Amino acid sequence: MNRKQKEKVVEELSQIFSDSGVVIVAHYSGLTVSEISELRNLMRDANCGVRVAKNRLSKIALQGKNNSKISDFLIGQTILLFSEDPVAAAKISVKFSEANENLKLIGGSLGDEILDFNGIITLSKLPSREELLAEIIGLVGSQGSIISQLIVSPGSNIAGITAAIEEKKAA
Repeated sequence: MNRKQKEKVVEELSQIFSDSGVVIVAHYSGLTVSEISELRNLMRDANCGVRVAKNRLSKIALQGKNNSKISDFLIGQTILLFSEDPVAAAKISVKFSEANENLKLIGGSLGDEILDFNGIITLSKLPSREELLAEIIGLVGSQGSIISQLIVSPGSNIAGITAAIEEKKAA
């Protein structure tokens, strides 16, 4: 790799470290090419990314970033798993590592906060952005339904009362 190519890789990595909601560092030695392809496909389907780069170039890209402390995790054969949605990459990487022992999650960053292995596990248990949006929409919709029932209810009660009074008068 010549100097120009290295500069381009550092620029790409720099963008990943600054733009991603979460960056997870993992060891991947022992993964087959098909397993890495499967991981890439899972991540791509969830709008997440996977990047393998030399640790030295990653450390250069991290200089001056708020999450530069994750450079401590860049030892050995590492892979970067990242996404804009803070929970998506964590969910996929934890699920994949549980099914495949050769992917060992080390740590990462959630914005400025540095995460250890337990932090990644905790993050993966949170609802994703899509799940939260669906829940909010459900709550807003149910409240609207309740309000409309309350508005209609007095009218139907009055109609029922008037019908009962008319029946008594008729009898």
